[in-house]
Amino acid sequence: MLKREREVTEEGSIREILDKSMVLHLGLCDEGQPYVLPMNYGYIYEDGKLTLYLHGAVRGYKYEIIQKNPRVSFALECDVAPFEGRTACQYGNTYASVMGRGTAVLVEDVEEKIKGLAVLMKTQTGKDFEFNEKLVSIVNVIRIDVAEFSAKRRPLPGTEE
Repeated sequence: MLKREREVTEEGSIREILDKSMVLHLGLCDEGQPYVLPMNYGYIYEDGKLTLYLHGAVRGYKYEIIQKNPRVSFALECDVAPFEGRTACQYGNTYASVMGRGTAVLVEDVEEKIKGLAVLMKTQTGKDFEFNEKLVSIVNVIRIDVAEFSAKRRPLPGTEE
């Protein structure tokens, strides 16, 4: 990270970004060709370890890629708002973001699929949902074991502490 003053390291602030963001941009690589797609997500963040859960249809291109190459990257953001400046170089956007890398796992275990979907729905809605084996049989769940991540925040110029 080039601008260390923007780095977010406090766990509560990282959780706030994870809670406020709604879409995760998942980066995959298919034989050297990048492929990025937006997805809803859920997360577990315990003891500095981040685990992400995604879901989708039972078949699709992303699963083919993951089976060939499970290494992934991701980015998510919130609080995005443009601001103006006196010159072109002073225009920009405020934001908070989390980005990182990890390994994608296609979850097969029914109990973990139930857990992953419950986590995803809690992150997306703030509500608790229950799932059963029949419901999880019609979707795929992807777990991302995050190996490394960073978070940062760009406030409105002049409001930095």
